[in-house]
Amino acid sequence: MSGRRGVAEFIALPERLFSSEADFVPPLHADVKSRIDKKHPYFLHADAENWLASRNGRVVGRISATVNHLHNEIHCEKTGFFGFFECEDNQETADLLFNTAAAWLHQRGMNRIRGPASYSSNDEFGLFLGGDPGPPRFLMPWNPSYYVRLIENFGFTKVMDLHAWHMWTDDRSDLARWTRISARIKEREGITLRQIDMRRFKDEVDLIRDLYADAWSKNWGFVPMTTEEFDLMASQMKSVLIPSWVIFVEKNGVAVGFGLALPDLNQIIKNLKGKLFPFGWLKLLLGKNKCDFARVVTLGVRREFQGRGIDSILYDGLAKAVSGSGVDNSELGWVLENNDTMNHALERAGGRISRRYRVYERTLEG
Repeated sequence: MSGRRGVAEFIALPERLFSSEADFVPPLHADVKSRIDKKHPYFLHADAENWLASRNGRVVGRISATVNHLHNEIHCEKTGFFGFFECEDNQETADLLFNTAAAWLHQRGMNRIRGPASYSSNDEFGLFLGGDPGPPRFLMPWNPSYYVRLIENFGFTKVMDLHAWHMWTDDRSDLARWTRISARIKEREGITLRQIDMRRFKDEVDLIRDLYADAWSKNWGFVPMTTEEFDLMASQMKSVLIPSWVIFVEKNGVAVGFGLALPDLNQIIKNLKGKLFPFGWLKLLLGKNKCDFARVVTLGVRREFQGRGIDSILYDGLAKAVSGSGVDNSELGWVLENNDTMNHALERAGGRISRRYRVYERTLEG
């Protein structure tokens, strides 16, 4: 894929394929264009290529392949990833796309292809398998159900499932119980809570990046974002943050964990037809406080403080912050299926698994 026309067709394909699907949310064109641009800081430690599949002059599929050198260095692997996969319901087209991506990765010394990941686990990750009806929450993937068949027929097999949890912040009995638990742990551990200080935004972003990298470092497939990647993400999110929804837990005045929730901006993005200009940005800014659903994007506690119940304080703090803004429901995700500690804690907090996602892989043979 090359040239402005190729980029435009790559970006436009999902909407052309799925505009009639009730749950489809057209991706913001500017976001996709920025993500695949080789000037993106991701490409300081990765290589990627993108392809389009056409039939009779009409684009019917797309795919990317990437070698994330940082991932392979951290995990001692030779794994490549496929992503940005969109395709008509046609196995021949899908096979062509997968074979193209696999061949490109094999030529670069990879012995395994994994995905979907657009481009990494810090971006849209996993294939939507099913769950609660309705459009995806903000920054979560969506795909038609036939993608499962296209992927599995090619020989991909499951490597990991991811869970999204629906948390009822309007269930006062659960919230009250969690508050009592949180209060006991706060007293025992000497923990205090605070929200992000937007006047010190750069310093707070640096702190979140450090906490995130430490808290998630032992998770399957995790790769920390570089400073450049994290700063870019923070700058993109700054205008849609609700400060009370970004919280830190501190012990003796030192941050040991954080939690971040965002409004479910897909409720607004769904009607933008992929366009931020001229009025899309204004609709996002004016509408962020009117969204009736929250997306808990991430939370984490430094490894040395894990297993001491401090995550309970984060759950309680975010629940209070979200419900205090008049939002009664939230989705927390994603969570690895083998993260028993977090999954059990969320279940005890009154949550339920609402949607499931799957990461696939296949061996690349010479």
